[in-house]
Amino acid sequence: MHHANEWPALLQHLELTLIAVVLGFVLAVGAAILCHFQNWLSAPLSAVTSFLYTVPPLALFQLLVPVTGFSVLTVETALVLYSLYLLFTTILTGLREVPQDAVRAARGMGLTRLQILFKVELRLAVPSLIAGLRVATVMTIGVVAIAAYVVDEGLGSLILKALQSPFNTQFIGAGALAVALALVADGVLVLAGRLLTPWARTRRAA
Repeated sequence: MHHANEWPALLQHLELTLIAVVLGFVLAVGAAILCHFQNWLSAPLSAVTSFLYTVPPLALFQLLVPVTGFSVLTVETALVLYSLYLLFTTILTGLREVPQDAVRAARGMGLTRLQILFKVELRLAVPSLIAGLRVATVMTIGVVAIAAYVVDEGLGSLILKALQSPFNTQFIGAGALAVALALVADGVLVLAGRLLTPWARTRRAA
């Protein structure tokens, strides 16, 4: 019976995580590119995202509930806001650490500013993008468990119910699944990073 409950909860957990990470990543990439082009925006955006990151997840949920209620929207909004700092800072750092020789060479070949961004800078920033995604994904998987206080979904819901029960098998099972999900997600992103940066593999082999 417990296993029958765990699989739907695992899928809900995965869905909540994926939506938050994808939305957070899209917003963070947009913000990082904007700051890369308009450097003066870096300080205020960094300040806002870092402040949001310092707010404990439960407090962020409590602040949003009066506006969006006990809903998936509340959970996803909090998760996206919470992941922005990690994603934004790593992506912006990756863009800024692109060797200027590569940028100058691309400019010398007649590439426009946008072409340089998409064909050179973002490609060379992939390791930073993946590093940010790994940390944000694992963190989000953990925070989704706390989201059970807001919506009755995910592995956190099973953990909360197990805490009120004399039997701890479901608690252990749900916790183990959350850890396994984080490990698998991290492994997938590591593999994706290697596939997207073949030049790095060639350099390591050399």
